[in-house]
Amino acid sequence: MAQYIDGFVVPVPKKNLAAYKKVSRYCGKVWKEYGALAYIETVADDVKPGKLTSFPQAVKLKKDEVVVFSWIVYKSRKHRDSVNKKVINDPRIANFDMKDMPFDGKRLIFGGFKIFIEM
Repeated sequence: MAQYIDGFVVPVPKKNLAAYKKVSRYCGKVWKEYGALAYIETVADDVKPGKLTSFPQAVKLKKDEVVVFSWIVYKSRKHRDSVNKKVINDPRIANFDMKDMPFDGKRLIFGGFKIFIEM
């Protein structure tokens, strides 16, 4: 049973969705190879700006962008730390230049989360 999640909210230009998908598939294979239980990418379908906060507001979404909400599933925090250490040191990932990514990495939101309810 999964106990830990890395979550991401990413503003992706609509014109770059195909490139983002290609990079994500590539990265997902590496994470899975090192033991991630699941690697999931979703594209906003029913996400509206809120009055105080929302996914679009959190990433300062521009008119020509869409929110991508993603997560990677692990057995535990220890497992996540082990997998991520291997991924970061893998030349397939270590050689990525963030300037070449199909999104603005400065507006990416991410973090690690402990699961406290699973039904």
